[in-house]
Amino acid sequence: MQIVKYIMVALYIIVCLGLIIVTMMQNKDSQGASGTIVGSSTNNFYEKNKSRTREGKMKKWTIILGIAFAVLAIALGIVYVI
Repeated sequence: MQIVKYIMVALYIIVCLGLIIVTMMQNKDSQGASGTIVGSSTNNFYEKNKSRTREGKMKKWTIILGIAFAVLAIALGIVYVI
């Protein structure tokens, strides 16, 4: 059981570092509330292919690593209680 704990902790550390790096590499959205009110989506081609851009991929990896972070945190909590 100790080996499972060590493997999970190692995965948790890797996911944590990956999440920090991916989050820090993202650009800040500068539109804010005024972009939402005005509706500044003039480039329809960009909006349709947003997931293929670098920003879209970074957002996808942030979500994946965030979910992995939460699942591993819960799993580690359960493993360390047992």
